[in-house]
Amino acid sequence: MALLLSRLGAFSHRHRLAVVLVWLLVLLGGGVGAATLAGTTSSTFSIPGQESTTALDLIEEDFGAGGNGATARVVVQSPDGSPLTAGTNAAALADLVADLGQLPGVVSASDPLDPAAPAVNPDQTIAYSTVAYTEPVGGVTVEEQDALVAAVDDARGTGLTVEIGGEALTEPVAIGGIGEAAGVLVALVILAITYGTLVTAGMNLLTAVVGVGVGIMGITIATGFLDLSSTTSALAGMLGLAVGIDYALFIISRYRQELRRGSTVGTAVSTAVGTAGSAVVTAGLTVVIALVGLAVVGIPFLTQMGIAAAGTIVVAVLVALTLVPAVLAFLGRRTLPRTQRTAPAETGDAPARGRGFLAGWVTAVTRHRVVALLTAVVALGVIAVPFFSMQTTLVQAMPENSTQARAEQLLAAGFGEGFNGPLTVLFEGSGAAEAAAGAREGIAGLTDVVAVTAPIPNADDTAALLTVVPQSGPATQATETLVADLRAQLADVGGVDTYVTGSTAVSVDVSESLDAALPVYLVLVVGLALVLLVLVFRSLLVPLVGVLGFLLTIGASLGATVAVFQWGWLADAIGVPSTGPLLSLAPILVIGILFGLAMDYQIFLVSRMHEAHSHGTAASEAVRRGFRQAAPVVVTAALIMFSVFAGFFTGDEATIKTIAFALATGILVDAFVVRMVVVPAALALLGERAWWLPRWLSWLPQLDVEGSALERRADSAPEPVGAGAR
Repeated sequence: MALLLSRLGAFSHRHRLAVVLVWLLVLLGGGVGAATLAGTTSSTFSIPGQESTTALDLIEEDFGAGGNGATARVVVQSPDGSPLTAGTNAAALADLVADLGQLPGVVSASDPLDPAAPAVNPDQTIAYSTVAYTEPVGGVTVEEQDALVAAVDDARGTGLTVEIGGEALTEPVAIGGIGEAAGVLVALVILAITYGTLVTAGMNLLTAVVGVGVGIMGITIATGFLDLSSTTSALAGMLGLAVGIDYALFIISRYRQELRRGSTVGTAVSTAVGTAGSAVVTAGLTVVIALVGLAVVGIPFLTQMGIAAAGTIVVAVLVALTLVPAVLAFLGRRTLPRTQRTAPAETGDAPARGRGFLAGWVTAVTRHRVVALLTAVVALGVIAVPFFSMQTTLVQAMPENSTQARAEQLLAAGFGEGFNGPLTVLFEGSGAAEAAAGAREGIAGLTDVVAVTAPIPNADDTAALLTVVPQSGPATQATETLVADLRAQLADVGGVDTYVTGSTAVSVDVSESLDAALPVYLVLVVGLALVLLVLVFRSLLVPLVGVLGFLLTIGASLGATVAVFQWGWLADAIGVPSTGPLLSLAPILVIGILFGLAMDYQIFLVSRMHEAHSHGTAASEAVRRGFRQAAPVVVTAALIMFSVFAGFFTGDEATIKTIAFALATGILVDAFVVRMVVVPAALALLGERAWWLPRWLSWLPQLDVEGSALERRADSAPEPVGAGAR
């Protein structure tokens, strides 16, 4: 692989202008395609074949296709506890309903005071109007949303308290906000400090932006043909930008190292792509496999997210292997600070400048390896404790200062907590209405049930609906228990098929499926890590140390996330808008992404240790030498990745906020505790045994991540005079 990639680097060096122009054309074509072919995205999650999802399809068949559009629930509270049904309050409410019905994009707005279908609480102080739109969830335009907000603002001038709930105010997840820009700016500063030249830092960042731009535009084009989640682009952008910067960093750092050793530009490019590029391909492959492996779980929306993010990673790898070396060929020795461009060539083992602290660090860790290892493991174990009380849900609480949250609070005060998450029961079959009526009393007697509506039959009496209002809120354990109790109760109803559905039931079903898939997926990625690392390092104990370190990273990352987002620790200090159960898909996505990133650091760090040991260096000294060579780049890469993830954490989207926090925490833990303490301490403790491989595994192929084949080629065939010079 090293030889093949070195030839690719040499090709990119020779044809640098053509390579740059091809990538610019791809970027331009992607922009045109995204502008002309983009479609809408979905903000809902469901799993085909589950009871709740099947019931929604049956309801559409039995009761018509109406109600597929987005809805808003405009909640009104009277001033001073006066009734809404009389006087100026009733007139103001009637005017509001009339205005809502005339808004652009609105199909209808229900009258809360309609005697046939009243929507007012028993005290007549809180009511709501359901505003139905023609567009689906996520499709209501900004202009239509602004018109709704303006109508509500006008109604507030009458003295009424008016808030907006429902789906109509849902906005597509945006990429490129202030937080993301700040994260990228911090990454640029870190790169500039690392390289000592702003030109190289800007080039590194620019090539990564090209890669993530191509990936995001490809996903945007796909929305015109596929029903993708609204978080797909943000997730792919967050991950693609982080790894794009890091992969370019690895190749540029090796290129600069070769220049300082006296190599010509062409040779340095070829060597960097052959060596660091091999590690980039291996590391990128681990991320891609981990993301595509989400398909094993069998959940379509998770599969789509994984494949989309994996596609962006593939683009980032291709950019690092082709566009980066092409731009390096244009810059030549200008990638080095001025003071290093004419400095004498360094020897192969000369330590890079500015590594005194890390050299002292690894010396201390390997000298006190038992203490360092135990301290790190115990500390990470303590941080992971909250993980064992993790709760998940698809029902995410709105930010406390938002109009949606205030609308939910008003509805809970007027109609009960469970009004925000009612359950729908479908009866299918001949005599469905009679069966529903007979089951109504038993359902009403269940724990946590406040009310059960009268059955609503369809036109030919082959189906009927009951609405069950729980006492507890939609994201509570009591409501999840009610869903299970309700299904158990309905199992005894004969003659008809019964289904429990509604947004709360869908959330329960998806959460249970994801929770069940989590350990299976964890075993899958852990097994993959073992196989991959055995192939890379031709050792059994080194992969075992890497995998156990990954498990410590996952435990600490999700443990800290539970402590902040579920328990509320430091939530106000770091700007978490609301606390409660974690979003169901967050843990499995975090495991998949962190797996790839953790293996990145493991490969880049330990491959230099393996390289030193394979050249005859004693095991302990190989650990220290490899650490001194690779750790500065890993530290820089981790700080950049942390900055990018932290930038996405500042956004308002609950899904991205949770995942960004977990990933940022995981990066800090993995890079600065697991790879900087656990791995060198454990390898120093194992000594020569760390690199042991049983004879019966000697047939395993050598991936040659360190580029040994390039060294053998260089020894046997010296470079022609002037080759690749600038």
